[in-house]
Amino acid sequence: MTRNRVVVVEDDTSMLRSIERLLKVHGFDCACFDCVEDFRDQANLAEAACLVLDINLNNASGIELSKEVARAGHSLPVVFITGAESDLVRSAAKKTGCVAYLTKPFPPTALIEAIEKSLNLGRQ
Repeated sequence: MTRNRVVVVEDDTSMLRSIERLLKVHGFDCACFDCVEDFRDQANLAEAACLVLDINLNNASGIELSKEVARAGHSLPVVFITGAESDLVRSAAKKTGCVAYLTKPFPPTALIEAIEKSLNLGRQ
């Protein structure tokens, strides 16, 4: 069985819906969450192949969330997305070992390529 479930956490509802449509058009199964609490309560990470995390979530940090996921024993590739470019934040994100760091607005192909790269890494 090929795992192609992408879990997305993005607090901007219109961006979340756009990402969901994009992923579905490209054949990915996705679970989308607009808040960290719902992600923690409902995400089944055992079925996930990749995480797409907004860095600046309401009352939370996508970088810290990725560390929380790793501490829980899930070694999932992460694609970070952000609307607030910062060298300091980019450096912190890269230190987590993320597959990609995309600044909004990013071309849809950039997200698809990053996710496909993460899935290929997971198959090695």
